[in-house]
Amino acid sequence: MASKKSEQPDPNYPKLTAGEHAQIAWNVARMAKRCLAGENADRSDLERNVDRILDRAHKREQKNAK
Repeated sequence: MASKKSEQPDPNYPKLTAGEHAQIAWNVARMAKRCLAGENADRSDLERNVDRILDRAHKREQKNAK
């Protein structure tokens, strides 16, 4: 049974541009590929990449709010 999607956006998640969505999707796909390689595959660099993209989006959102 599918649950109803929340109408409220997450307040901690910034608005992303189309390019940022694409970059995150690319990094998540690479993370999945590394998971298939085995448990010992290191994904920390890709996780840091995603965190940096989200941090830039937060900063841009704060800058535009002023």
